Amino acid sequence: MGTWNSRGLRGSVLEDMINYTIERLRNSRLAVIQKIPTPITPIEMDKATRHITLAYFDQKSTVDYIGAVQGYPVCFDAKECASDTLPLHNIHPHQVAFMEEFEAQGGIAFLLIYYSERHIYYYMPCREMKFFWDRMENGGRKSIRMDELKEERFFHEKNNLLPILESIDKDLEERENRDEHESDPYA
Repeated sequence: MGTWNSRGLRGSVLEDMINYTIERLRNSRLAVIQKIPTPITPIEMDKATRHITLAYFDQKSTVDYIGAVQGYPVCFDAKECASDTLPLHNIHPHQVAFMEEFEAQGGIAFLLIYYSERHIYYYMPCREMKFFWDRMENGGRKSIRMDELKEERFFHEKNNLLPILESIDKDLEERENRDEHESDPYA
């Protein structure tokens, strides 16, 4: 299995924002979403701070979050980028497979991407992620450039919350209209 070596609080801004948002959604009875912990076995710990400094992954993790939003099963993974490019090596084959299987069962799977330099978020449906993944698998780019993404899927937080429900609602509308847009590979 792989190992994990702590690199500080990488991704914590995004995770904190998501966790705060899902807590508020749960308190409002609009959604029940949970963070899925990655199973690890600690190997080394800093005795002074009691922080894990080296660990082994027990098994491959699927996605970061899973739950239900107003009757729809949802799962998503959170990715944070410091630049305008998301390297596809940050997405793992078992995650792609899980998200595809999840959608095949009627669920909604997506990536929530945070571009930290621009302080902007992007909602990427599984079908869009799969388009870029397949492109890479067929010898194309191994990353996703920000200028390749759909403008209407970018968003900012509102009142310190991520508008996840609005993004899911737009995704559902796109799914209903998808037959009309067959020429768009990731409508």
